[in-house]
Parts: sequence; structure tokens; C-alpha cells
Amino acid sequence: MPRGPIQDADRQAVATFLEQHWPGGAVFSHGRLFHPHREQGFVELRNGKIVGLLTYAVDHGVMRIITLNRTLQGEGIGTALTLMTIDHARQNNVTRIWLTTTNDNLPALRFYQRLGFRIIQVSVGAMDKARKLKPDIPEVGYSGIPIHDELVLELYLMPHIYPGQTGMFPAIP
Repeated sequence: MPRGPIQDADRQAVATFLEQHWPGGAVFSHGRLFHPHREQGFVELRNGKIVGLLTYAVDHGVMRIITLNRTLQGEGIGTALTLMTIDHARQNNVTRIWLTTTNDNLPALRFYQRLGFRIIQVSVGAMDKARKLKPDIPEVGYSGIPIHDELVLELYLMPHIYPGQTGMFPAIP
């Protein structure tokens, strides 16, 4: 299972891991540039090595998943990290989680939709614009699909009551 939140002592290992998965270490998401090694997140270690990492940022009460990577497939690492993040969001009164992916990333679309995320926006040509600022973004992705667009997915977390809480979180229309 995931070890838990990224600690300050993990930052260098996190930066190295991210560089292997995100050349340049920076990530464009919804028109913003993130440096995920500086953000919050959850990490899973095995034998002292990172095998899974999810990074996120919280802004104006909305959590944005920035990156999710794992080196071992079929072991539930990505699911465990995502569920831990969803639980953390609920515990911190976050009612919306957003993430972006590209039009070619069918595995990510399948994964997130199975967890309840819904596509709420398609930014046509967003990756073409981002490529002008970050030229190492590939032009072709999964299954030979050209990368042009960014898809925004959202998970709306229903209000919950936690021990010691006297009322519900306000509903968001």
C-alpha cells in the first residue's frame, strides 16, 4: 500500500522520478505550468525506490491532480494513490477534484472514468499551444494518436459528515 504523503526528505527522489516520466520536470495542466516535485502528493516506495507517485495542488478549494505515475502495472498502485488522494480531499473539505489529460491518453480516460471522474471540458488545440512553450511535448502519443487537445475531468465529491462535525458541507451547484 502507499506509504503516504510526500515528505521533505523525499523531494530529491520525487524530482528524479518525475524527470524520468515528465522530461524537463515541468507539466502543463489547464493552461498552467506546474513543477510537480514542489507540490503535495502521495508516494509509494518498495525497497526504498519510488514505484508510484501522485502529485496535486489545491487552489480555491479545488484539488488538481497534476501527475500520476507508477512503474509497476497491474498491482493497483495508481488506484491506491488516487483513492488516498480522494480521501484526503474529503477530509480537507475539498468537493471537486480536477485533472487534465491529452486526447490520446485512452488508458487514463478509462482509469479515471471508472473511478467516477467525468469529462467536463475539451480544450481544442491546448497542446499545440503548450508545445510552443515546452517543445519537448510529443506530437504523437498512445497508439499513434496525434496529441492536440486537453481534456479536463472532474470528480465531484458528495458532502460527507465526519466524526465531530455538526453539519454538511455546502452543496455546490
